[in-house]
Amino acid sequence: MAIKFHNPASVSFSGKYSLGGEVPAGARTFYVSGQVGVDSNGKLQPTFEGQAVQAWKNIGEVLKSAGMAYEDIVKVTVFLTDSRFIAPYREARDQFISRPPYPASTLLIVAGLADPGMLVEVEAVAVKS
Repeated sequence: MAIKFHNPASVSFSGKYSLGGEVPAGARTFYVSGQVGVDSNGKLQPTFEGQAVQAWKNIGEVLKSAGMAYEDIVKVTVFLTDSRFIAPYREARDQFISRPPYPASTLLIVAGLADPGMLVEVEAVAVKS
């Protein structure tokens, strides 16, 4: 059985996400720690857009290390330091999660992250049968 995403018509929503994801029995669950816009050399990308893309690239590398891919993501939690970053964040995410079914998703606006220069952090849960 594949992952089943739920979007009941009785609950209003808009956007590229699902309201819920059902994981099949016996599937392997993988948790990706929050990723930020720091590249493999330890350099924080200077722009929000660069940080958002780098965070998603980092997620891809962590998934790859577990034999998984972006398509295996069932849940994403996003932390932004400013609501003005919502649209550019979505543009960056769409480069990596580009077609349905979309994972369940939560987006939070926070006062800050581990480093004052960090503007976005993304964590994910992936599942593979």
